[in-house]
Amino acid sequence: MHQDIFCYRPEITLAASKCNYIFDKTSGFVLGWAHVDRVGPTEELELTFALKQQNVHLLEEKLRLVSDPDSVQYGKHLSLEEVASLVRPSDLTEKVVHRWLQSHGITNCLTVRTQDFLQCTMTAETAERLLPGSRFHRYMRDGHYLVRSSAPYSVPNDVHHHLDFVGGLHRLPPKGLDLSKKQKSKAGFHLGVTPSILRTRYNLTSADVGSVQNNSQAVAQFLEQYYHPADLAEFMAMFGGGFQHRSEVDRVVGTQGGGKAGIEASLDVEYIMSTGANISTWVFTNPGRHESQEPFLQWMILLSNMTGLPWVHTISYGDDEDSLSAAYMTRINTEFMKAGVRGISLLFASGDSGAGCRHLGKENTFRPSFPASSPYVTTVGGTSFKNPYKVTYEVTDSISGGGFSNIFKMPDYQTTAVNSYLKTVALPPKSYFNTSGRAYPDMAALSDNYWVVSNRVPVPLVSGTSASTPVVGGMLSLINDQRFMKGLPALGFLNPRLYKLNGKALFDVTEGCHYGCLDEQVQGQGFCAAPSWDPVTGWGTPNYPALLAVLLSD
Repeated sequence: MHQDIFCYRPEITLAASKCNYIFDKTSGFVLGWAHVDRVGPTEELELTFALKQQNVHLLEEKLRLVSDPDSVQYGKHLSLEEVASLVRPSDLTEKVVHRWLQSHGITNCLTVRTQDFLQCTMTAETAERLLPGSRFHRYMRDGHYLVRSSAPYSVPNDVHHHLDFVGGLHRLPPKGLDLSKKQKSKAGFHLGVTPSILRTRYNLTSADVGSVQNNSQAVAQFLEQYYHPADLAEFMAMFGGGFQHRSEVDRVVGTQGGGKAGIEASLDVEYIMSTGANISTWVFTNPGRHESQEPFLQWMILLSNMTGLPWVHTISYGDDEDSLSAAYMTRINTEFMKAGVRGISLLFASGDSGAGCRHLGKENTFRPSFPASSPYVTTVGGTSFKNPYKVTYEVTDSISGGGFSNIFKMPDYQTTAVNSYLKTVALPPKSYFNTSGRAYPDMAALSDNYWVVSNRVPVPLVSGTSASTPVVGGMLSLINDQRFMKGLPALGFLNPRLYKLNGKALFDVTEGCHYGCLDEQVQGQGFCAAPSWDPVTGWGTPNYPALLAVLLSD
């Protein structure tokens, strides 16, 4: 008997079903993707099977212990092999899933070192037999193609208990953000953010560059975003004076696509290499080998299969929390925990929609973003200079994503700070947000009016938390550099330690609000900045020498 139906995106309701279609039959579009054709029965697909893991609760406890500076286990990170031995699926799970696949003639599968993902190649006809209800179609957006199922799928009851989800069926990449912003209303010269401006504002000196051999950092690119090496070289020639730096990426994991460079990819690489100067840098680029692959999921699987990874990863990527299944997000959180216990710091952009807004009939609510809302990553919001003509103190950038998860409870490490905010600040109506949810962002940096070189052209006025995230990531890489010189372990999952600092070593941002729902009740306003932590800029922006000092104190 087939019972449990899996799906990912609930925008278009399917009556009398446990889940929802992602395919709007009237328009022929899937969330901006135009329908091209039905996939032929003999065409090959690659699907990803997320097998149920063991000891997830022990993994979470281990992450807490190795990330809490008051724990005797602080910094005693696990190897990939130790993580694998902790979470690998049970023998029964592996046997049931393999037997199910083999009964449909599916034998071309690859696994990962942690044994908890299987990537299997099969024909569309076989996939539709394996997963009753699925119907594979090809879609196109902006010249890019992908294959997804237009309907929910089911799996047998006996198999369902051994799977978290099957990837490559429903989940669609969100549309990339337009990072270029029109000049603000003030006429005349605008300062513009460059590496020298950042290093001045955050008190980085020319001596604050990497020097150890065993340190590295990474950015991850999805959504058909690519950087061009020539752009990076030109950017550093223009803006890299005054500090020792590298002008080349050391390693590209994946295949760089052809065509024009993407603004976001250029921004990420150029700025993590400006604050994390002279540190070996990797780029993960994930277009996917098959149209049925999900680039973000491919990146997560790579983390489960590689030793010797960079210590800091910054990712400018997110989706509406309500557009993803709880099962999918919960499993992705486990993947984040697996990275954290290995000493890897994952930084995600908080998003560029303020508090967001979801329209539910006559009622509106704020709309949190994932992975920004994950309790197991460090989420970075955005700020602007108070005076756009000089290096001054910072205020909120009104686009800075922030709010409260509707899925994940508030983690212990932040309850004191967040509850203090909730008790002392004028808030939007409680119906707009979940007061007990994981609150984000955790910290922030400048996100407004950057200079970027893309396709050999200097581009001004580029904005978004896609800018602030690699800036913070680069500084954490520098701190790791100094920790390694002292024989200390990598920072790893930063949040438990960050919240125990209680704002020490950060510039508190106390002015401004971000966007919310445009309605009578909140009139376009979400949350507002306040002293100490707030859900617009977190604890504030880094004062690098002070942050270095407190994070070198063990």
